[in-house]
Amino acid sequence: MELCMICEGQKFLGALSDDQTAKILKMGCQRPKDRRAIINGVINGPVGPSSGNQGAEFTLHVSREMTRLNGRILQPPKLKLGNGVHLIPTRLDCQWNLLGSHVVEGIRIERWALISFGGTPDQKSLIPRFLNQLSLRCEQLGIFLSKFTTISPQFEPIQVLNNVSLLESKLKKILKAASNGIQLLLCLMEKRHKGYADLKRIAETRVGIVSQCCLYSNIAKLSSQFLANLALKINAKVGGCTVSLFNPLPSQTQRLLRPDEPVIFMGADVTHPHPLDDVSPSVAAVVGSMNWPSANKYVSRMRSQTHRQEIIQDLGEMVWEILDDFYHEVTKLPERIIFFRDGVSETQFHKVLEEELKSIRAGCSKFPCYKPLITFAVVQKRHHTRLFPDETHPNCVGFWMIISTGTVMTHHHHSPKGVRLLCVATGE
Repeated sequence: MELCMICEGQKFLGALSDDQTAKILKMGCQRPKDRRAIINGVINGPVGPSSGNQGAEFTLHVSREMTRLNGRILQPPKLKLGNGVHLIPTRLDCQWNLLGSHVVEGIRIERWALISFGGTPDQKSLIPRFLNQLSLRCEQLGIFLSKFTTISPQFEPIQVLNNVSLLESKLKKILKAASNGIQLLLCLMEKRHKGYADLKRIAETRVGIVSQCCLYSNIAKLSSQFLANLALKINAKVGGCTVSLFNPLPSQTQRLLRPDEPVIFMGADVTHPHPLDDVSPSVAAVVGSMNWPSANKYVSRMRSQTHRQEIIQDLGEMVWEILDDFYHEVTKLPERIIFFRDGVSETQFHKVLEEELKSIRAGCSKFPCYKPLITFAVVQKRHHTRLFPDETHPNCVGFWMIISTGTVMTHHHHSPKGVRLLCVATGE
């Protein structure tokens, strides 16, 4: 017999639970005023970069004052909702809601089905009330959801999610039972399950059903906010639209965009497996806008690729497919491609730009004599730049001392060429 003693205080390398993740995020949240005090404390402390003689030995001088930047605040755009309603976000954080308003484009969902995975008898008894409340909330938002499913609700044990072939046969059976097909499959789950990924993949890539999942724990509460969020997700998945710009993009940027010269917006990112996973492939995804000048509906393309490969290997093919979809919707190819790339570290900027820009052009070359203008922008969220307002400036927001949403930092002579900072959410 052997006894293994595990030392305490070791770093945990596995995936955190939902509760643990929430607690870690809460611990990491600090008021900007407190964060600024911590930074100043480190700089001016006894072991800070401006203390001692190490800097002088290398003829370096580290200022004890934060760098001052000039910026401006972009005005929030005028938004268009359903029934001709329009609004301009007036709150300092630019938040707004659909209270008392309709979505700009609500879809009629007349053919849909429901399947339950697990759940106690008490939980299942909540389904009729949940469906009735969801239908009413959809109606309030300008979305039509029939109160009755096309076929009777299906109830399966949650263990079905562990068997991929059995799960696929159950979904195909539902589709076959609905003679005219279904627009939506609503999936109720007893708890979070690892088979969720298989459920989404099989439903939308093998069977051809748009799915929406939710937990029994959420339908037990039936809060208005939960029902509204669920309704908006469903509407977007079946082809609807929540909001659009009151003034189309060309009218707001007349020097750059014109109504008769379509523009497509694309976004791309690569998702990598867990750090302890040395086998699973990375997944690259590209999305592209499908309407002009609204540019508020998107399609997506995804590919698996080499493990932890950041360069998108099949980008040219995905760009070609999205451009082909755009052509069938707008009947013209875009004159300009504005491409936003996420997830690129500073050391990979030039390599990603060189290789992926070449792939984008290769995708465009599949159309005869097609050479659009391409704007390639690398977007970073996880950086170490922290912005704080001038305490004496009137635009400081409340006690927390946060900069306003829409603040843009102009070019600074110490910054790399082409770098701009934009605050898209209050408190960043």
